[in-house]
Amino acid sequence: MTRRVLIRATGSARPGQLAGLGRALARSGARLLDINQSVTFGILSLEALVGLDREADLEGALSAAGDELGLDVQAIQVSAEDYHRWSLQAGQPRLIMTLLAPHLPAGILAEVGALTAEHGLTVELIHRLSGRESLDGAMPQHGACVECWLRGDDVDIEALREKALALGAVHGIDIALQEDSIWRRHRRLVCFDMDSTLIQTEVIDELARRHGVFDEVAEITERAMRGELDFQQSFRERMAKLRGLDESVLAEIAEQLPLMDGVERLMGHLKRLGYRTAILSGGFTYFAEHLQQRLGFDEIHANELVIENGKVTGEVREPIVDAERKARLLHEIAEREGLAMEQTIAVGDGANDLKMLAAAGLGIAFRAKPLVRQQARQSISTLGLDAVLYLIGYRQVDLEERG
Repeated sequence: MTRRVLIRATGSARPGQLAGLGRALARSGARLLDINQSVTFGILSLEALVGLDREADLEGALSAAGDELGLDVQAIQVSAEDYHRWSLQAGQPRLIMTLLAPHLPAGILAEVGALTAEHGLTVELIHRLSGRESLDGAMPQHGACVECWLRGDDVDIEALREKALALGAVHGIDIALQEDSIWRRHRRLVCFDMDSTLIQTEVIDELARRHGVFDEVAEITERAMRGELDFQQSFRERMAKLRGLDESVLAEIAEQLPLMDGVERLMGHLKRLGYRTAILSGGFTYFAEHLQQRLGFDEIHANELVIENGKVTGEVREPIVDAERKARLLHEIAEREGLAMEQTIAVGDGANDLKMLAAAGLGIAFRAKPLVRQQARQSISTLGLDAVLYLIGYRQVDLEERG
């Protein structure tokens, strides 16, 4: 009858320890069923589950090996019931919880632990994706990020996400939750909103300010936010206020567009890693083209201003890029590129982006209003746009080594 044993070894890490333990297991005729090893601050922690089909002094062999290797080695018998329970748990879906902030307070571990336990989740692994804090205690470059692997059965993901969002708001951190799948590290298309996502402004507000109609445009925007106007209606009314604006103003604003922090780093890595990138914006092609030239987007889809005799007419060419069209464009680009929707990422900040975010395999609300954060599946509010790399699962050290 097969005997199953959990081996746990700890001690100061040095070369040759895995080989020594492996030889002891081989001499005992053990079969390797599972293994995990890590080294943290020079301390090795190894756990291995083995099966024995014949009688052997495994414990004695491991004890001798531990003495020789400078390791404390324990051999724990695993009952058939415990092994069956472990096998069932290993087959449960995995969730990825990502914690992001300029700094992560230690107290968040207790609250995250309590939250996951409340939903019947086991924390399988916690590892850091961000770089290390400097010796002088300065804020980690590109923020702090820790990723937790969770397993559980019959988890109410929406309830868990809602509580995680509330918990993050209390502590000033982002807590993103996504289901693990084969697609997570195989996303290939990233589509962005433009205004207040790629740039730190709303271009139509800047145009209105330069044309002396900012208050009138803002009032229309407020009516739309109250639900009194739909997007297309409010967009046309705001555009009409810009009639007569000189085309030279567009060029001046385009040259001074304030980029969102992290966007240049993000785009540099996405292009190098082979992602296709697109702007899907309810803003204007005039400015999207400027960003395309500056940052290297593969394609842009936005509203085209009608300009006659050097003046803005207050009209745009059809079709208007609204929420429905953004989602449809995302589908069309993915289909054209031969991609599954699970391979797409969408990033935006407004209600006009929600349908696009919902359609994407990974939809991220970036520095969005509370309503948008609540409805989106993931959100980032505490770090720059390059934190998208963390949600895809990239470690900073890997990106730097290949930079």
